[in-house]
Amino acid sequence: MTRFDPTGQAPRAIVLASSSPYRYELMQRLGVSFTALAPPVHEDPLTGETPEALVRRLAKNKARSLATRFPGTLIIGSDQVAVMPDGKILNKPSDHAAARIQLQACSGRWVSFHTGLCLLDAGNGDIQEQVVTCEVFFRPLADAEIERYLLAEQPYDCAGSFKSERLGISLLRDMRVPDPSALIGLPLIALSEMLRRAGVPVP
Repeated sequence: MTRFDPTGQAPRAIVLASSSPYRYELMQRLGVSFTALAPPVHEDPLTGETPEALVRRLAKNKARSLATRFPGTLIIGSDQVAVMPDGKILNKPSDHAAARIQLQACSGRWVSFHTGLCLLDAGNGDIQEQVVTCEVFFRPLADAEIERYLLAEQPYDCAGSFKSERLGISLLRDMRVPDPSALIGLPLIALSEMLRRAGVPVP
């Protein structure tokens, strides 16, 4: 997608360092031309690393991992983790049984979603970064409700085993969300501001 720029300036090339279809769809909302590519980054946490520090580090590493391959571009890195009140990180469940266990643990509790965002200017090395935190309260969930939801949506590639932008919203009772797109995986409010600072007109 290419958009007319009334300033007459050549648009900056933008790379989204992600293989996530959810981040790809979110990025399309901004109406800018971009390329998406999976970053070669291991996502294991370091010993003693907080969830916020983890997503900040991984977002930055994802962006940096493509800098040599795409010199002169703007590279976006992002990462998200879901965290229980006791600090336990909920990884992507990958299958039905693991997703059921996650949602049973989330039932009747607040869960925090930390999303790290980094915009790297591969031309001059400038980095903008931010962590956006969203909190959601899962209403008490019956096993039958969890089973119906998982069969309907199969959110096995999502941290926390639910999709707030779809049927997963029915699992919630309350939300503290500064940016709904952050909960999905890419904070568009913060990203739009970063792109504007880097000279990309949004809108």
